[in-house]
Amino acid sequence: MAFGREKVHFLNTPTPLEYLPSLSKELGIELYIKRDDLTNLGFGGNKLRKLEYVAAAALKQGATRLLTVGAAQSNHGRLTAAVAAKLGLKCTLAYVDTYPGELSSSLLLARMMGADVFFRKVDPERPVIEQYEAFAAELTAMHEAAGEKVYYTPMGASDELGMLGYYDCAVELSEQAAYMGIEDARVVCTLSSLGTYMGLFCGLKNEHSPLRLTGISIVPFGEAKLQRLMEYFQQVKDAYGLTMNASPEDFDIADYSFGAYNVPAKEAREAMYLMAQKEAIIVDPCYTGKTLAGIIDMVKTKKIAPGEQVIMIHTGGLPGIYSDKHRPLLEQDLLDGIYIMD
Repeated sequence: MAFGREKVHFLNTPTPLEYLPSLSKELGIELYIKRDDLTNLGFGGNKLRKLEYVAAAALKQGATRLLTVGAAQSNHGRLTAAVAAKLGLKCTLAYVDTYPGELSSSLLLARMMGADVFFRKVDPERPVIEQYEAFAAELTAMHEAAGEKVYYTPMGASDELGMLGYYDCAVELSEQAAYMGIEDARVVCTLSSLGTYMGLFCGLKNEHSPLRLTGISIVPFGEAKLQRLMEYFQQVKDAYGLTMNASPEDFDIADYSFGAYNVPAKEAREAMYLMAQKEAIIVDPCYTGKTLAGIIDMVKTKKIAPGEQVIMIHTGGLPGIYSDKHRPLLEQDLLDGIYIMD
């Protein structure tokens, strides 16, 4: 529990921190993995740490329904549905996206857990964030007119409250790393809606951990994203009265978006196959596959030194393997090992 904020305890934490001997030998580094994919609700993933705090706030306000926004196969939407189901609440997912034409992946799981999912196509003439906010407000008004009490959390639960889940993780990870004798390691995490990265950054810095943080951005990272990161940091500082400071140079971020969010990338698929074949651990094509591809490239380009200790945060996202965007490409890559015998 960070800064005295309440949370609902429903996770199997601490999650394991594991050494990867075969992949370490392959890459010439000392690679570890923090298994936040193994959290225990709704197929698991990083959003659940954030949602412990969201859930507490929602229950305190007497909410009957959780509402959040995202794209068609949102992991955060799936896990918001999971938490709502666990707590006996209703759930609405407001997706500004095109219906993918099939009920699969995280969308299927969200419906299995009882979420109501509303789609609205993207308007190319309006900022997407504005469309999310308007859609959420419209659906909130609709539910509240029917007598419900709606609690809204933004995309990825990436606000001052949600980031506390990864502040907690930073403390947990620092203790595990010290126990394993790798307290000087580099921590590498996926960066998208910024909440996981911000929680780790603030947790490691404010708690004076010797662990160093690198973010792998799986969305194009430019000036606008950096500005949002600085604004987010200031919001967190103001919310919790933190005295620490940070400049843009303090945020170590590498762009491995391969051009766009969730765009299929051969490099990510190759990283997925390498992890699976060396360690029998599955990473996903949108988030952790690109993160691992980034680690591999940074090793090749010497941005990660030979023999360096690296901890990769496995943030989950595994249902993405079964989405219409990625499954056909994975099948195409792997069919050469399928043998049909007479």
